[in-house]
Amino acid sequence: MRLSIVILAAGQGTRMRSDLPKVLQPLAGKPLLAHVLECSRELGADDICVVYGHGAEAVQDAIDDEALRWALQTEQLGTGHAMQQAMPGTPDDNRVLVLFGDVPLLLPATLAVLLGETPLDDMAVLTVDMEDPTGYGRVIRENGSVSRIVEEKDASSSEKGVREINTGVMLCPAIRLKRWLDNLSNDNAQGEYYLTDIIAMAVNDKVRVHGIKAGSSVEVMGINDKKQLAEAERALQARLVDELMQQGVGFADPARVDIRGTLTCGKEVFIDVNAVFEGDVELGDGTVVESNNLVRDSKLGRGTLLHSNCHVEGATTGSNCEIGPFSRLRPGAELKDNVKVGNFVEIKKSVVDDGSKVNHLTYIGDAEIGKAVNVGAGTITCNYDGANKFKTRIGDGAFIGSGVELVAPVEIGEGATIGAGSTITKPTPADKLTLERAKQFTVQGWKKPVKGGKK
Repeated sequence: MRLSIVILAAGQGTRMRSDLPKVLQPLAGKPLLAHVLECSRELGADDICVVYGHGAEAVQDAIDDEALRWALQTEQLGTGHAMQQAMPGTPDDNRVLVLFGDVPLLLPATLAVLLGETPLDDMAVLTVDMEDPTGYGRVIRENGSVSRIVEEKDASSSEKGVREINTGVMLCPAIRLKRWLDNLSNDNAQGEYYLTDIIAMAVNDKVRVHGIKAGSSVEVMGINDKKQLAEAERALQARLVDELMQQGVGFADPARVDIRGTLTCGKEVFIDVNAVFEGDVELGDGTVVESNNLVRDSKLGRGTLLHSNCHVEGATTGSNCEIGPFSRLRPGAELKDNVKVGNFVEIKKSVVDDGSKVNHLTYIGDAEIGKAVNVGAGTITCNYDGANKFKTRIGDGAFIGSGVELVAPVEIGEGATIGAGSTITKPTPADKLTLERAKQFTVQGWKKPVKGGKK
């Protein structure tokens, strides 16, 4: 039987105290809803519907997926009412899996068990045992099957003592679900249409309701406020780091690393504390990332050493590069093999070829640097005239002295040496020493300005 997944994502999330819709709150660098959608896609559903409401336009803009079906819930009248909005476009022959946009830690493997252990004509709910079930709907069983779910506000004293709670995730045939939803009532303490009321209807129709337990309460935790969001962040980070450690990645402290995207690592990779990885990051074999680094959408080649306190974004390196400390690689920075970039160096949209060194207090922008080039401290490629960017080209084996300004567009010949303090505006010949310095002189009669003095 084919599968439809309905994700309920219309809630306002007032406890977040945020203008951002709850399902767009960030978790590991992605909206909560994006995590649920990733899980859904792994289940092979042929129909995924998102029921949206609060912040409708922002939610649709943030989730750019033309394959999704959207159902608008203009009034938040409960989970049952939300499901009613999704059903008109749901094929009658499908099974329907109900997920929630604020429950982002569910694993596809758990849902695969739910799907696999539930006969096609039966219904199932995902449950979990909790030490403190306060605030959750209690699962009431008879002869092992679920007979009903009672919400906290409607539960009796004995029912409140039940520790097995409803996660909200359920599975049932679409044709039956549509009929049950049509018969929902809002005669309860909240005055809402509870989706869980369909369980009693299923029992009355002699449909067996399976209660399948999740492995842990962490996996099914809902996110309602910033405290729970932070707890989910740490839980997800622990899961991501654990997966990498199983692959052989070393961490100085697994609790002090953040992965906000996809981190792919080769063999013998070591990551020190307070490293943050965002977007798509790849670390080659033997890469070492020291403490306090941010790496975003970048690829570090085999044997690269990233010293402490660097910011690397949209950059790539070859093998055996050394970067930092306190370096910044901006988008378009491309280091070939055995390149060294030292402290307080910024490189943007430039290629630095094999064996070259840019060690100190230097800005390289819109440049092509050849092989075995040495760029001295305080060098600046003056690539911007206030309106346009221009390129600097430095030939193989060139030596750039300290405090040099290379005014682009300009080309430095192979093996050329540029004297310290020069401002170079014209091409320089290969294998020659080029200097540009004004004559030094002292201004006679000059006096230091004083505070309050007249101009």
